[in-house]
Amino acid sequence: MKVLILAECDQQKVLPISYELLTRAKALVPEEEIGALLLGAGLPRQEYEKFSSAGVARLIVYESEQLLRFRAEPYSAILQACVAEFKPEIVLGGATSCGRSWLPYAAMKMHAGLTADCTELGIEEKTGLLLQTRPAIGGNIMATIKTPKHRPQMATIRPRSTAAAEPGSWSGGQIELRQPPPAWLESSLQELGFEAVDESRELSAARKVVVVGRGLKRPENLPMVEELAGLLGAALGATREVVDRGWLPYSCQIGLSGRTITPELYLGLGVSGAIQHLAGMQTAKRIVAVNSDPEAQLFSLADLSLVGNMQEVLPVLISELKRGGQI
Repeated sequence: MKVLILAECDQQKVLPISYELLTRAKALVPEEEIGALLLGAGLPRQEYEKFSSAGVARLIVYESEQLLRFRAEPYSAILQACVAEFKPEIVLGGATSCGRSWLPYAAMKMHAGLTADCTELGIEEKTGLLLQTRPAIGGNIMATIKTPKHRPQMATIRPRSTAAAEPGSWSGGQIELRQPPPAWLESSLQELGFEAVDESRELSAARKVVVVGRGLKRPENLPMVEELAGLLGAALGATREVVDRGWLPYSCQIGLSGRTITPELYLGLGVSGAIQHLAGMQTAKRIVAVNSDPEAQLFSLADLSLVGNMQEVLPVLISELKRGGQI
């Protein structure tokens, strides 16, 4: 096993980021050298088989009710054990809320190198080292990073930065169901409660995202933005200033101090385009920007720019969408 991917699941489904990681792995090594680790409980056997058939030679599944929600210590203990057993050269995880906590914690424990939020991966011909490319310096350059001395080489990959692997392309995979020893499940954290994120606000897997900035001016204008997002079937995001003012929760924040997104459509309303925000959305496939300032930085990235007051533009957009128009 040369590459181990860290699959994720929720609501008895293997999540799309797992299939995207598989695409990345298949671009690096043959399918026979790809393994996957999945932690959870209650998934039907068909889900394991479906995921395995997308190109996983060996799927290791640890099942326990205590693994249903992420906790750094148990997840890291199991990953460390798998690395010790299979000795993969490369470990790949998603740049998700889970992956961004899991991999750094485990990398520290294993004294391994980790590159976060990669958008491209490759193998250096002469050395066989993993080439890990990610935006740097506020997104102004693309840096390629290597880990020559420490193993495994670890990286998190931005969701929706590549196509998902298709199930059914592989039939030689093994599926191993395991129970973690009680010692691996020990944690210094005690869960006091759990509140699910409003799925309508979930950004990481959204194909369309409507984002509001300081041009919103006041929270009373938010219902109109939410109506637009609903018509587009889009998730709702925000700049840090909007979140700091308490108009939207932190789960909506996009940028260096928030979420990183790669949607097919990013619609920015009253977003100036600070470097910290651009770093979290610049890999969007199509960017549409509305701002009253013709010098707004977001316009430099936009595929379609509209100079205008968002309070005047929004009613027109909503009206056109209700009549069957598209963006």
